[in-house]
Amino acid sequence: MVCRGLMLELHRAGHIRLPAKKRCVRNPLIDRKKPPKLTIDQSPIDAKLSKIKPLKFCQVRRTVSERLFNSLIEHYHYLRYCHPVGEQLKYIIYFQQRPIACLAWSSAPRHIGCRDRFIGWSAQSRKNHIHLLAYNTRFLILPWVHIKSCASHILGRMAKVVSKDWQRIYNHPIYYLETFVDKERFAGTCYKAANWIYLGDTTGRGKNDHTYKPNRSIKAVWGYPLSGNFRALLSAGAG
Repeated sequence: MVCRGLMLELHRAGHIRLPAKKRCVRNPLIDRKKPPKLTIDQSPIDAKLSKIKPLKFCQVRRTVSERLFNSLIEHYHYLRYCHPVGEQLKYIIYFQQRPIACLAWSSAPRHIGCRDRFIGWSAQSRKNHIHLLAYNTRFLILPWVHIKSCASHILGRMAKVVSKDWQRIYNHPIYYLETFVDKERFAGTCYKAANWIYLGDTTGRGKNDHTYKPNRSIKAVWGYPLSGNFRALLSAGAG
């Protein structure tokens, strides 16, 4: 699909000429059904953080609970569910037997200006080591959960959990976490409280923009190194 998309862009720009299309093949992703809404207990959880610890972190991708994760994101996260590609992990965080939060992680975007400057890697190092980063694509605290400092506590625990799971499932480490925060909606307070680092803002243009004009909301870029020598690991001889 990536190669096909590139060839179509080159054709439309006049750089190459593709032969006439022989037949139309319907994209099966167009007909992909949205996750259904599942019935769960929505009674309010209003408590102090000390009263609900320890929380249980469950990696649910390719498990029977993945369907619940997809449903919760689709119906309670403002961005809804989007089927990810590449390396990815999905987590449901439980208080006793009740889900209270969801987090999704995937392969990192190939280029973010302020992140690349913060790491200080070359274009070749970025190409070689981009798989050693993980991108937090979704973070949801369910709307009936009212626990002060819960979000930052989950992020702090998550940094340790996701690193171990990535190594176990994909057979390579990750040294750095990152996310975008929509500045029109959020201030990034929970990431700041969890010691994430604000690096700057996106350009608002998207990865395929050719107009050099903003066409979407500006996102704050937050990062979290998982190792004290992350720059050396990402710039030199890391696997």
